[in-house]
Amino acid sequence: MKTYFTFGHIHTHSINGKTPDKDYVVEIEASSHDDARKEMFRLFGQKWSMQYDKLPDMKFFPKGIIKL
Repeated sequence: MKTYFTFGHIHTHSINGKTPDKDYVVEIEASSHDDARKEMFRLFGQKWSMQYDKLPDMKFFPKGIIKL
């Protein structure tokens, strides 16, 4: 099950050579949306913004998707 997450304007991180920020969507594949959320907290703490069950409109995220 794929779950998608986005960041706020002040949230920046470094992971796998990329710097996720407000222009990226993070995709996490897990057995449930709750497990994906737990993984997001493990990776980024509370420094992210929204969780989506479906891919959000990518015109708002021009840097693309980071798959974890």
